[in-house]
Amino acid sequence: MSSWLYILASKPGGTLYVGVTNDLLRRVWEHKEAAASSFTKRYGVARLVYYEEHATAPLAIQREKNIKHWSREWKIDLIQSLNPEWRDLYPDICV
Repeated sequence: MSSWLYILASKPGGTLYVGVTNDLLRRVWEHKEAAASSFTKRYGVARLVYYEEHATAPLAIQREKNIKHWSREWKIDLIQSLNPEWRDLYPDICV
């Protein structure tokens, strides 16, 4: 079963949240409805700006740990490499 690493942002260049899930559509919806994390609810972090699919949960979790360890600048560069406009990718995964 696939697992997903994802990054949410409050706005372009804003507060970031890195997470892992086995159901990306459901989890991002929970963040958008403020039903998921108190951190994302408090800071209005609900824009899906980056995601990666991984074959297993342990691989996704290891990637999450690596990304959380990296600097904010590195995370911003990662997002901008694939999503330079910081567009909310949620509508793309809803199809």
